[in-house]
Amino acid sequence: MSMLLNFTPIRTLSSYSPPLLLLPPPSRRSLLSVTPKPPSFTTRHARGRIHLPLPRAFDSDSDDASAAVDNNQSVTTIPDEEYPTGEFKFEPVTGFRTLLVKLNMLFALPWERVRKGSVLTMKLRGQISDQVRTRFSSGLSLPQICENFVKAAYDPRISGIYLHIEGLNCGWGKVEEIRRHILNFKQSGKFVVAFVPTCQEKEYYLACACEEIYAPPSAYFSLFGLTVQASFLRGVLDNIGIEPQVERIGKYKSAGDQLARRTISEENCEMLTALLDNIYSNWLDKVSSAKGKKREDIENFINEGVYQVDKLKEEGLISNIIYDDEVIDMLKERTGVKTDKNLPMVDYRKYSRVKKWTLGIPRGKDLIAIIRASGSISRVESQVSVSSSGIVAEKFIEKIRSVRESKKYKAAIIRIDSPGGDALASDL
Repeated sequence: MSMLLNFTPIRTLSSYSPPLLLLPPPSRRSLLSVTPKPPSFTTRHARGRIHLPLPRAFDSDSDDASAAVDNNQSVTTIPDEEYPTGEFKFEPVTGFRTLLVKLNMLFALPWERVRKGSVLTMKLRGQISDQVRTRFSSGLSLPQICENFVKAAYDPRISGIYLHIEGLNCGWGKVEEIRRHILNFKQSGKFVVAFVPTCQEKEYYLACACEEIYAPPSAYFSLFGLTVQASFLRGVLDNIGIEPQVERIGKYKSAGDQLARRTISEENCEMLTALLDNIYSNWLDKVSSAKGKKREDIENFINEGVYQVDKLKEEGLISNIIYDDEVIDMLKERTGVKTDKNLPMVDYRKYSRVKKWTLGIPRGKDLIAIIRASGSISRVESQVSVSSSGIVAEKFIEKIRSVRESKKYKAAIIRIDSPGGDALASDL
């Protein structure tokens, strides 16, 4: 089962993405609702948050839930100031903590030692897992990538970050999280440079968050906007005498359309168009803001078709057209390394083994449990399936209950990276 439980102090919660589900311990749930028995939901009202009894399904009394706001009956308002924003704020290590960090580095284990003035290099390409990787596993890990950005911001041995970005095979949610950590890292005042030999929308979305973007003369850029494709097999099945029978509830359920239809349905087209419009609108806003240009100018430039790297440089969308070794020579000059010496660099895998406490990153006493689950959802584990594949409801429920019953966790964050699966298992 692809599920991992790890923990983080509350004070460093900002280094993670917004929670998908936040579970307060049973001892504090009475503070979140007017009455202790029924659950509650939150709605916005004025400058605070109002907690109302959650209406029950198929209950005629649920229509009166919204009336509680107007009549102010049994309503508790909690000011927004009491809720943490979750935004990262870089606080330099000063005073006694500086001495403590130096002592930690002096007695650090061999695999945690990094030369002073080193540049952290990370190659962001291919698939990015939501699970924490072990030292023996290959591939990129989203938690470790984000943690490396946080550690590098505080590490006095790291002078900056050099990113190789190409061919990402992950969702927009992961891309957005990595981009946010790039922006957080820049608060430390250290440089972050991107090199992009191949670039589409996702790659450029990450690269434009960096201070400088470099590309080789032969770089392949394809910024044409967003597209979505779908294949339909009904015609093939009809030709061989097979009639598919698909059951579905709801007109926007499109999982069986590949077998049951010859073309895309209007509802599915509407849904995919709304998703693409939302992603593309956000892409235009962030890119135009990062490059100091008008949104209309970026959109018109994309509509013209971006094929040549020279055109990107002319428009100010990349910093320069140079090769990787030229970028390294430029970083040598920036970090004060002699031209006949090698640039001290530490790669993603080695730096992932550096512990936070070595760098003096503040750690709170209270713990938040982070439960990570990825893969398709099923009720029970199949006898032929690999133990690390998919989300098994029985094990997932057991993990959540163990965290809920434990007294050392103040809350839990559940991160789910799944294409879907068994509806009953998801409900349980």
